[in-house]
Amino acid sequence: MAKLFGTDGIRGTANQAPLTVDMITRIARAATYALSARKVVLGKDTRLSCYMVEAALSAGFCSMGADVLLVGPMPTPGIAFLTNNMRADAGVVISASHNLYQDNGIKFFSHEGYKLSDELEAKIEAYVFGNDIDDHLPTAENVGRVMRIKESKGRYLVFVKNTFPQDLSLEGVKIVLDCAHGAAYAVAPLVLQELGAQVIVMHAEPDGKNINQNCGAVHPEAMCRRVLQESADIGIALDGDGDRAIFCDEKGEVVDGDTVLAIAAIHAKKSDRLAGNGVVGTVMSNYGFRTSMEKHGIDFVQTHVGDRYIVEAMRRGGYNLGGEQSGHIIFLDHNTTGDGLVTMLQLLAIMVASEKPLGELRQVMQRFPQALVNVAVQEKRDFDAMPKVRQAIAAVESSLGKEGRILVRYSGTEKLARIMVEGADQKQIVEFANRVAEVIKQEIGRSG
Repeated sequence: MAKLFGTDGIRGTANQAPLTVDMITRIARAATYALSARKVVLGKDTRLSCYMVEAALSAGFCSMGADVLLVGPMPTPGIAFLTNNMRADAGVVISASHNLYQDNGIKFFSHEGYKLSDELEAKIEAYVFGNDIDDHLPTAENVGRVMRIKESKGRYLVFVKNTFPQDLSLEGVKIVLDCAHGAAYAVAPLVLQELGAQVIVMHAEPDGKNINQNCGAVHPEAMCRRVLQESADIGIALDGDGDRAIFCDEKGEVVDGDTVLAIAAIHAKKSDRLAGNGVVGTVMSNYGFRTSMEKHGIDFVQTHVGDRYIVEAMRRGGYNLGGEQSGHIIFLDHNTTGDGLVTMLQLLAIMVASEKPLGELRQVMQRFPQALVNVAVQEKRDFDAMPKVRQAIAAVESSLGKEGRILVRYSGTEKLARIMVEGADQKQIVEFANRVAEVIKQEIGRSG
């Protein structure tokens, strides 16, 4: 059976398999049946193809008897919140996150606002490729309907604002905000402005094709330059669907998710609000982060890459804080998934309460030099089944010894092999990463 779901829902080039209208409609039918859904909240980001995908999903849900609540452009975490808040049976987001506009994707949330488990995703896939749902199409008054919900942005805005401490204010704080021409372009500036901040907004004019284009969390360079030009206190770059944030300090230096997570974990422990005295990260978490947690007596729990795996580990272990280097930070006391807007407010709250600039706060963690190289691949073949690749990885491991590590994995959302090398010498680890990348490229690389 073909596999539809990656690490974060279903993703691909819009209007090509699996994101054709026929398949999208079938996916919606299968999800409705698998989740026994009667009411579905449906949101999207700002890419052109969202109109097509929204219509196909709506048709599929209605054809299985579910009512659809359309909320329009809305950050992914906003859909997670609204699904639970509006007591819907499921939530769906149309987005390819940080990818460029020609791609799109479908993300599902349960009635509680959590991303689906591997088991539920497998169940949906089985229904998509099987015949079980074909005999369960309702007729007459049992067909679903579509309704547009106008107050959804206001609901989410109030929710996000309420995660900021009531006794604090952002008066006098100057912020550069990069909205990536994405789903948070309307709500994120309002949140900060209503809390009193002076906000300089960038990349908040979506045209359907400019989402994530040389901007946002994946490309924070322009934001960093603007922070220096404006003498701002902080820069905030959201990604296309608003579920993650990357920052820069007052000196224009990038502050990634590992550092933000370290700042939040240490602050939470000092405030006696770190549940389980632990924090959940991934195999990609920087070694410097692990060292910082150890120094402050905080347990580190490691998972696969993907914020849903982090959330699963948090719920199992009773933790309330976790995140990824890429900027997905989960404050489980506030939301059920990574939320870039909640993350920015929690970091700003720490800055205001401590009366320390981000450039000083970030010193709680010293990053270990890290090299990241991506290789476009034709297929995702097991690395262990390719002797030359296996040997190249082993050679790097031998050279690094105990002074570093190499991690080679496939992206869960794109046809990419990702090579990450950590070590004491930046020049050396870049050389190691490129060496392994070249071998992978020769074996399964994609040209063009």
